[in-house]
Amino acid sequence: MSYTGPDPDAPRVPRRRRLPALVTVAALAVAAPAVWLGWQVIGGTGEGALKKATPPASGSPSPTDDAKNGTVPLPLKGKVVVIDPGHNPGNFRHTTDINRTVNIGNESKECDTTGTSTDAGYTEARFTLDVARRMRTILEKQGATVKLTQDGDRPWGPCIDERARIGDKAHADAVVSVHADGSAAGNRGFHVILPAAVHAGAADTRPIVAPSRDLGERIGTAFHQVTGEPRSNYIGGGTGLDTRSDLGGLNLSTVPKVFIECGNMRDPRDAARLTSGAWRQKAAQGISEGIMSFLRR
Repeated sequence: MSYTGPDPDAPRVPRRRRLPALVTVAALAVAAPAVWLGWQVIGGTGEGALKKATPPASGSPSPTDDAKNGTVPLPLKGKVVVIDPGHNPGNFRHTTDINRTVNIGNESKECDTTGTSTDAGYTEARFTLDVARRMRTILEKQGATVKLTQDGDRPWGPCIDERARIGDKAHADAVVSVHADGSAAGNRGFHVILPAAVHAGAADTRPIVAPSRDLGERIGTAFHQVTGEPRSNYIGGGTGLDTRSDLGGLNLSTVPKVFIECGNMRDPRDAARLTSGAWRQKAAQGISEGIMSFLRR
């Protein structure tokens, strides 16, 4: 907008007459805050009403911004989750190492196995490691401290007893061992394996049976909802839950822990899902949501 100067014919105002006006304006500027404060006190509105009446300044941080800046705690802050990717892609090269036996409390079992694969050769070990890494990303964004029992950073293993100790030493709030099954074609669906009550040798699962069942049920529900994978039609009687006493990873755990068999690699319909990166992301999301539900209960 342009500026137009005063009319040259207008009478000139003597300079000395501006002083009273300036003094008056200054006095009002000084008195205004006191008048406003007095009105607030008399009116009974107080500081809260003043804040409510004042709109937030442009660019003020929102609660989401606060969370990003770390001023609002993330949902899983302070929680420790251990993810156990079943088997190891290099196990097949170290059969002597993985075939040695370890004590699991009530019996002895092989240190580890090679796992299964699809008919086309996509291995369970590759599947579990991929899903575990995706889960780590999801859970860390929620504030959890996440540890993997192996991250493709060792040639084989670890053995099942060491896998259990990793969760125990981390004082994990939840441990999930990720697997895929190798049953006959036509057998499909997922199932979650829960620890039985075992008290023998170094094994005593009695304190973790109940919380592990809670963890497993929540994972099963979330996994089914997110992935659309049906509950197993060959294990668990339609519940998608199976309780076992012969798994060292469960027997030797002192913290809540479950296994999940995400599907059957030998069934063509399940294999099509397990080999899909998009579906593996859903699997990671479903398992993670079950863990989050358990930790926020």
